[in-house]
Amino acid sequence: SGSSDPYCVVKVDNEVVARTATVWKSLNPFWGEEITLCLPRGFCSLAIYVLDEDTIGQDDVIGKVSLSRQQISAEPRGVDSWLSLAPVNPDQEVQGEVHLELRVPERGHPRVLRCHLIEARDLAPRDPSGTSDPFARVSCCGHTLDTAVVKKTRFPRWDEVLEFQLPEGELGEAVLSVEVWDWDIVGKNDFLGWVEIPLDTTSMNPTKGWFQLLPLPSTTEESGGQLGALRLAVRLVEDTVLPPHHYQPLIQLLTEPILCPGQLPEGTALAVLEEVTSGESRQDVATKLVQIFLGQGLAVPLLDYLTTRELARTTDPNTLFRSNSLASKSMEQFLKVVGLPYLHEVLKPVVNRIFEEKKYVELDPGKMELSRGRRISFKGSLSEAQVRESSLEVLKGYLGDIIDAIVGSVDKCPLPVRVAFKQLRRRAEERFPLAQHEEVRYFSISAFLFLRFFAPAVLTPKLFGLREQHAEPRTGRTLLLLAK
Repeated sequence: SGSSDPYCVVKVDNEVVARTATVWKSLNPFWGEEITLCLPRGFCSLAIYVLDEDTIGQDDVIGKVSLSRQQISAEPRGVDSWLSLAPVNPDQEVQGEVHLELRVPERGHPRVLRCHLIEARDLAPRDPSGTSDPFARVSCCGHTLDTAVVKKTRFPRWDEVLEFQLPEGELGEAVLSVEVWDWDIVGKNDFLGWVEIPLDTTSMNPTKGWFQLLPLPSTTEESGGQLGALRLAVRLVEDTVLPPHHYQPLIQLLTEPILCPGQLPEGTALAVLEEVTSGESRQDVATKLVQIFLGQGLAVPLLDYLTTRELARTTDPNTLFRSNSLASKSMEQFLKVVGLPYLHEVLKPVVNRIFEEKKYVELDPGKMELSRGRRISFKGSLSEAQVRESSLEVLKGYLGDIIDAIVGSVDKCPLPVRVAFKQLRRRAEERFPLAQHEEVRYFSISAFLFLRFFAPAVLTPKLFGLREQHAEPRTGRTLLLLAK
């Protein structure tokens, strides 16, 4: 069809840790998914593979982006850019570790290196059965020895000792390399990974442990962007978590203006936070504030404090809560945490029906496909007016169901959300008491309930957990028009 069905797989040190949803029939997919990973301290690399999902046969690998720990750590704000996809060579895709012990005697003539090759684990499957037939090839000082082949396993145990005669004098830059291969009776053997160990580090003490298998040094030229590019925002954050009592002074400082409202509002920690945070960090600050105040049972008073400050600064009611202020971000985060089960109960039945029915909807004459109407006409393609009329009918039907579901869900709406909106309405009436501003009390609530809660969920159900996959283009267009 000239398109793909792309999705991404995230690997940390060759272990799959996450997968995005599939975006159907697109060469310019948007995922918008945020993934938080708890990583071991010694992790080496992060890789994102872009694949094309196929209903028949194996999925095709389009390309990958690899970032080392050093690359990510070098940017304090993280990596945020377009990165060209690199081609994926199956012979360079390795995983697993090898367990070995090296002993080099300090004296003796001749000196003999004893390499005890014990076992390997989690090797890449190279055979159709999902396993491999691994053997190890050990090289040192111009000599090479092979272990026996262990059939049909990704966790071979060799328990073999291979001996190599070492040259006279200092070992210098001598190294021992261990390559692991999958033995094939027909054709060439498949590469499973390798590791190199300098021998000068083993001259005094034995070396024993698990060593991560690495790919062969890449000789593939850059693809020059021919495979496309991936937009990533990757940030490495190291958190130190202390015992709870260490945080009590901070919590006391933050909650003081809520519990003791007598002090000047401009001198509070919350007011200072709002002044010093930028647009980039405000989302993180709002998320942490909502978590802290939910834990203290003070989330609703926090929102009342922040929205009251914002109302005091607003002169034009038409712009109320339209910016990404700390109040707006905190209310948005509060709704996601407290109101998500409610959102699912209200929207899921209608959203599921839209995905299942896959009706063709289009109002823009420049985007109409007149040959793809809702029914086949014996007179040929439908006219522009017919497509528009049928699209309006479908949209009104879906929209009516959504509005009815929202309006009829008052009793299902979580009590903290209702209390927060009741306070917000009262504050808006106090700030704009004139009759000409009567509707501000409703604008203040709809700015959150619709613009930042229901409408985004209708637009991208996957990001709110309403669907496991993103919408294919036709359904996505219907959702976009409904959200608008």
